[in-house]
Amino acid sequence: MSDELMNFDLPQRKAASIKVIGVGGGGSNAVNHMYQLGIKDVDFIVCNTDVQDLQKSPVPVKVQIGDGLTGGRGAGSNPEVGENAAKESTAELEKLLSDDTQMVFITAGMGGGTGTGAAPVIADISKNLGVLTVGIVTIPFEFEGRKRYEYALRGIEALSQNVDSMLIINNETLREKFGNLKITEAFAKADDVLTIAAKGIAEIITVNGVINVDFEDVRTVMKDSGVSIMASGSASGENRAFEAIEETLDSPLLNKADIRGAKNILLNFTSGKNEITMDEITIVTNYIIQKAERDVNIIWGYVKNEELDDEIGVTLIATGFEMNSMPEFKAKAPITINELGKKSSNQIVENKIVSTLAVDEPRPLQTEINWEQNSPIQAVPQQKIRLMNDDSMFKGKLHDEPQSDQTTVAFDYEKVRKMDDITQFEKEPAYLRKKRANNPQNDEEEVSENPDYSKPSRFSIDENAEGIYLSDNNKYLDHNAD
Repeated sequence: MSDELMNFDLPQRKAASIKVIGVGGGGSNAVNHMYQLGIKDVDFIVCNTDVQDLQKSPVPVKVQIGDGLTGGRGAGSNPEVGENAAKESTAELEKLLSDDTQMVFITAGMGGGTGTGAAPVIADISKNLGVLTVGIVTIPFEFEGRKRYEYALRGIEALSQNVDSMLIINNETLREKFGNLKITEAFAKADDVLTIAAKGIAEIITVNGVINVDFEDVRTVMKDSGVSIMASGSASGENRAFEAIEETLDSPLLNKADIRGAKNILLNFTSGKNEITMDEITIVTNYIIQKAERDVNIIWGYVKNEELDDEIGVTLIATGFEMNSMPEFKAKAPITINELGKKSSNQIVENKIVSTLAVDEPRPLQTEINWEQNSPIQAVPQQKIRLMNDDSMFKGKLHDEPQSDQTTVAFDYEKVRKMDDITQFEKEPAYLRKKRANNPQNDEEEVSENPDYSKPSRFSIDENAEGIYLSDNNKYLDHNAD
């Protein structure tokens, strides 16, 4: 029996259909930039209410939304108009995304009208079709104004409800990092960062590697994963592994966040002729595990690029963060200002977004004191103060029974109140006040003794051979003083 060669017609794995949709002016500009740089095996779409802006785009697939609502003139920086425009074009958007699409990136510059309002609607359509949906959005530069910033935060929160994962890039962080950029350079840098994010994730799927990361690996990491952070870095030389991961974690894509608390991390390594070693991969993964500070799930892959020489590259996607873990969305208590100008932060506010300054309503200050006229003074019960010997501290109990050596001090408030001048009370000797307190029935009696205490005493205590005695001759006083 001759050997027979058995041939199996194995089904070919179909490449994942990935689409990148730019929504609004900012999102369309970013996708135009991506299209010119090129991302392997990705379809690009621009979507806008502004016909003129669409006509300028080099991207072949253009979608005008809300033609009946806006007449192609844009959303006028009103997110509500952008939202309604996308809803008007729902059927067209569903048709565009139902074409065997497996993954969609929705990129938008938040804070305007079309991107802020339409992006959440398009994301909702995509996710309802079962497509893995990832939002990549920017927060405006500070100079674009407070109102635009508030619109951006509200749009991001709405978008987060309709995507599997979302990457947030704060343009102001780019300005702080890259210094005094010209206006065109500033927005170009924002487009660069968005391109790096989309290209980095998409090409993990579309570029085959020696150790391959496929679409299902990416789905595992990003499906219903909340806020994500993505970064990349590269280095060459003796310490290239350590320097590459340090540069990755210092990337502007991280938006001042870090990977602490991540649930899943996807790593992709790239190297060229001087191939990365297992020790170098271990350096990177151990560094990441240490920074994550938890039992994080890591999926990694490796792509060999012959165009590289000594350089190695690291691409990192960390997922599983809550919205309020991002710097812009951390819950803060509003500052309240009272009439004395003191800040109070006793109340903790649970809102995810705090974008206003809460100020207490001004209350009229009281400038007059209203005295009650003819208000009778209430007699205060006499208070007794019990003086105890120091030994009582060590007896382990309080003196509940009266003691023979107990000293009682009483104060007659009523008598003092009747006096016109308090000095009358002060001139009275203490022993007389004590006598009166111990014999209340004699309160009204006048005390016969009223010695003149201003005269010095002629008596003194002296001592002789027989002992101590009271002498009527005070040797310290002299009647005939000079």
